[in-house]
Amino acid sequence: MFTVHEAALITGLSEHAVRFYTDKGLIPSVQRNKNNVRLFNDEAINWLRGVRCLKQTGLPIEDIKTYVDLCLEGDSTVPQRLALMMRFKEAALAQLEEAKQRVAHLEEKTIHYQEILEKGIPDITNPGQWATSR
Repeated sequence: MFTVHEAALITGLSEHAVRFYTDKGLIPSVQRNKNNVRLFNDEAINWLRGVRCLKQTGLPIEDIKTYVDLCLEGDSTVPQRLALMMRFKEAALAQLEEAKQRVAHLEEKTIHYQEILEKGIPDITNPGQWATSR
């Protein structure tokens, strides 16, 4: 059995995260001793690792809880788990596309500023230098 501190070291989570995930009901196999101290067996460590992976994908805690509950229900919930992962995959792909667009915009700005420096052209992108219109 492992303490919160040991579980944190094993999983790469902070002690705070281990306690938080436990309190949110994301670690179903966590146990407590007579002093109500959390104790983690190998299964609980696996749950912590799984929750960490899901959190890194951007899943909100509520959806991770849904996933955990579905896992506990067994293999009959594989279709629901697949649907959950597909929904978040689509959201992640949309975020990725937005990030690509931001990078493209920054690339354009970088090229423009390099041209200003190298060719001495005026900086027309500075709003402080734009003519005012009434």
